[in-house]
Amino acid sequence: MQALTLHQHLIGRQGSRASLNTPALIVEVDALERNIAAMAAFASAAGLRLRPHAKTHKCAEIARRQIEAGAVGVCCAKLGEAEALSAAGIDNILITSPVVGPAGVERLVALASRSQGLMATTDHPDAVDALARTGANLTLLVDIDPGIHRTGVANADAAVALARRIDAAPNLTFGGVQFYCGGQQHIENFADRQAALTERTAYLADVVARLSEAGLAPALVTGGGTGSHAIDAQLGVLTELQVGSYIFMDRQYADCQLTAETGAAFETALLVDARVISANHGFLVTVDAGFKAFATEAGAPPILAGAVAGAVYHFMGDEHGCVVPPSGQPPPALGEVVTFAAPHCDPTVNLYEAYHVVRGDTLVGIWPIEARGRSA
Repeated sequence: MQALTLHQHLIGRQGSRASLNTPALIVEVDALERNIAAMAAFASAAGLRLRPHAKTHKCAEIARRQIEAGAVGVCCAKLGEAEALSAAGIDNILITSPVVGPAGVERLVALASRSQGLMATTDHPDAVDALARTGANLTLLVDIDPGIHRTGVANADAAVALARRIDAAPNLTFGGVQFYCGGQQHIENFADRQAALTERTAYLADVVARLSEAGLAPALVTGGGTGSHAIDAQLGVLTELQVGSYIFMDRQYADCQLTAETGAAFETALLVDARVISANHGFLVTVDAGFKAFATEAGAPPILAGAVAGAVYHFMGDEHGCVVPPSGQPPPALGEVVTFAAPHCDPTVNLYEAYHVVRGDTLVGIWPIEARGRSA
């Protein structure tokens, strides 16, 4: 791993963060630990199981810390992520996207044989039949479409039919349902988000009631996210939270009022350090972080440190970006480090092989991102 080759000698050296090769993906470990503890305490007080979504961090060390704090396991969006984290010693994984096709089914069956507590989601009878034919013992959750039309059964009748199909297979266990309102997570105003989620959760409650009437009461009702966690707890239908981004708090979630109270519920813990590599103009400087350093679909990364207040970042290509100070203000000097928040944490993390873990200005660890790039 290149990060270890370049930086292992800096671990524990006072002020060593300033000596990192850039761009570097940074985790402020104290903020991370406070976020983990805060969500664990919230879930415990609300009487909810906590199964954080590892698609956010893709890292076994962070998953272990979440489980040690009280999580029952983790979620993975893809089979490849689950394989990587399982190989690193993480159990009780829920795969939240359907796994289909001969190659995928073969891998899922193999993973189930060696990964304790593995569960998967499904939304189609053909996928259930394919898993039933393998003879492998596996717990399946019925994925319910919350209205996005991405994955999930289309209505309550389909949910009941699919649960019956799972229950009828000798080797399969119907474990419950999954319901993730992804389209509502980033509604910035709390009251607007609450209204949208209340309407969608009423639909979920109807599906759960229909399953119960059919003798298939779901033991697990899992879903939710960082944007909905406080509302989900109030509504009382979910039994398990799949929160992910709370550990890092990217710009998308920082823009949202996560609870009815004012103030930030969690701290920004994921950063990118970049360095000024060209400073030949008084109105801007160029840093060594461009499209390859940040996810781009959520806009430009906010500047947190290293430039005057009001300075902004603009993408300038694959490798480069520029920092533009307010008119009349000086830009950072050549060689200076500028620190950014991630605009969208999950795909930003996917661009790096490791986290550089810092406490203050000192590098205290390097954690591999085992599930990075495991999109299949």
